[in-house]
Amino acid sequence: MTRLTIRARLTLVYGGLFLLAGVVLLTATYALVSQQLPIRTRTIVGELPPGAAPGPQMQFMKVADDLRNDTLDALLTQGGIALAIVGIAATAFGWLIAGRMLQPLHRMTETARRIAHTPAPDRGLRERIAMTGPHDEVKELADTFDVMLAALDHSFDGQRRFIANASHELRTPLTINRALLEVAVHRGSGSPEVRQLADTLLEINARHERLIDGLLVLARSERQVGESSFVDLADIVEHVADQTPTGSVTVRVEAAEAPTTGNPVLLERLVQNLVENGVRHNTDTDGWVRVVSTTQPDGTALVQVSNTGPVVPRYEIPGLFEPFRRLAAERQATGGAGLGLSIVRAVAVAHGGAVYADPRDGGGLVVTVVLPGAPHERHVPNGHVGALPAATGVAGQH
Repeated sequence: MTRLTIRARLTLVYGGLFLLAGVVLLTATYALVSQQLPIRTRTIVGELPPGAAPGPQMQFMKVADDLRNDTLDALLTQGGIALAIVGIAATAFGWLIAGRMLQPLHRMTETARRIAHTPAPDRGLRERIAMTGPHDEVKELADTFDVMLAALDHSFDGQRRFIANASHELRTPLTINRALLEVAVHRGSGSPEVRQLADTLLEINARHERLIDGLLVLARSERQVGESSFVDLADIVEHVADQTPTGSVTVRVEAAEAPTTGNPVLLERLVQNLVENGVRHNTDTDGWVRVVSTTQPDGTALVQVSNTGPVVPRYEIPGLFEPFRRLAAERQATGGAGLGLSIVRAVAVAHGGAVYADPRDGGGLVVTVVLPGAPHERHVPNGHVGALPAATGVAGQH
């Protein structure tokens, strides 16, 4: 059942109260006029002797009585019509007044909607309502909303600055450690146990460096996309597939033109994380990764990466997009930091897109990224892969 808006309810209240007041006023006027025109004809007729004919005075009183009744009927009829006309006008006027009074609330709603649908959080939280006018309850609410936005903006900005600063500060000792360990390994003067320990520490140091780099990319991708230019995701897919070490995993590339606009560096990192994630979380033998880029019928650009691998329960998929979240069986088996899909989601959202993941039949994942399409600067083929969010239907083609 559709509920009436506040404007409609206020209009009904205004119109109802006006009609009620009009009916009361018309009833009171009818009663007062009726008392001022008493009925005398029946009284005089009742005082005549039996069989006596009414005289001229009686006929005059009868005419006066008829005139009185006509006057009261006209008052009731014409007053009712006038009340209806004025009531309709008052209801329309109430609709306009209600809209005028609710205009500040509409402005607040539009601002909140823009903030909620802004791809990058820091871009939206810096907007303010900045309500002007008399200091009434509505302006007080708008000012409170602005204070809340300022507090949230300060909190988010402080969190991002902390991540970026901490990551930069941690990079320096890690770089020094790596340099010292590499010198110790390549000097060859140490015992085999020392060199093995140095190799282990180098591997741990490299994992920490990847973690720091991931935090930096995550903090950057959650901010406003600075550089924005025309990008064909097909070029990025082919480049990343050629540059990514795959080991024994076979990478299949189906790169059709998928034009979009955005930051080329962040979009390359998005595709790289998807491919590396598909290669890392794969089977030991006969593993493969399929990378698809295409343009959908609605003009959006699509990148889809599917792979073989362990069976992923559907209820664990939402947690894979959270930082430092991995499947329980893979926390010790892989060298990942648990930031790959988090960065993918952050980059996609910052570009106004979305990311979906579905478990693949037989094991593995199908991860699909959809980004807004770019103006058709060059020909885009009509071929497409499935429709979203039906990524599992695409997986069935493998």
